[in-house]
Amino acid sequence: MKFRSKMSIAALAIVLVTGIAIAQPHGGPHGGGGDFFGGPMLGFFTDMLDLTDAQQAQIKQIIATQKPAMEPLFTQEKASHQQMMQLIESGAFDQAKAQSIANQEAQVHAQIEVLHAQIASQAYQVLTADQKAKLTQFMAKRQQRMQERMQEHQQAQTPNQ
Repeated sequence: MKFRSKMSIAALAIVLVTGIAIAQPHGGPHGGGGDFFGGPMLGFFTDMLDLTDAQQAQIKQIIATQKPAMEPLFTQEKASHQQMMQLIESGAFDQAKAQSIANQEAQVHAQIEVLHAQIASQAYQVLTADQKAKLTQFMAKRQQRMQERMQEHQQAQTPNQ
């Protein structure tokens, strides 16, 4: 696997983790809740990567610093989702309104993804070379399992000829 691919996989993993970390304390756009830092995700990555207390504190600080920028975006995303649900439930579907809501939600989601990537990049710098390698290996295995499941699903959907 090329170095660039490994870095992309590792960055994706951190984006996923920080996304969960940021979204969960306030419930995220789809509800939920709980505190990431006391929850199972941090424990999982702490155990898997052998994060030190100092590294955990650094990552928490990175996320805390960005949280004020994320909160209004999550609020906007939740509001868009609620607007779409109201439109669906109204019984009078309006294609133009649905498209407008979807476009608005997509713009907010793009901003969230950019902030996730920024946080992930900062968090990734906290890891040691060994931790980065472990994360890359974990994400490669995860990606392989996802591809296998997708292939199985596609095969199940394809009628026998």
